Amino acid sequence: MRNVSWTLMLNVFLLLPATSIAVERFDGNWMTKLTCPPKGNTLGYTWDFPATIQNSDFRAEHGTAGGPGYLILTGKIAEDGNAKLTANGVVASRQYARGVFAHKGEGYSYDVKAQFKEAEGTDTRNEGLGIVGRPCVFEFKKQTNTPPAVPSR
Repeated sequence: MRNVSWTLMLNVFLLLPATSIAVERFDGNWMTKLTCPPKGNTLGYTWDFPATIQNSDFRAEHGTAGGPGYLILTGKIAEDGNAKLTANGVVASRQYARGVFAHKGEGYSYDVKAQFKEAEGTDTRNEGLGIVGRPCVFEFKKQTNTPPAVPSR
């Protein structure tokens, strides 16, 4: 019985470094590019903004917290690179937002299904009803030669 528990403990300790490496695989500084094409009378736009992944937690912010044009994108990245991210933002201008209630200063949110690899990632945005939403695309690129930044909270 004693040999079984020592064997089990040894196996657990041997697996810990592999788990740690898998979790840190995506860690670092990233650039996020969000492209929303024009749709109907709504203008299109492209934003480039920094992101940080630390312990597989993704966090990216565009603009000033709470102000028009603000967007925060957060979520957890699984070992296989799949991630469900949540976008929360504030409408900057009616010209760039779709929907009856999309007015400057109004809040919005949507989900993003992303797939990360070691140095890049892509997504599929939940378009909602399709009539209101549009197919915005996120692209993620890992920055080389930069230590991971500590995300602000």
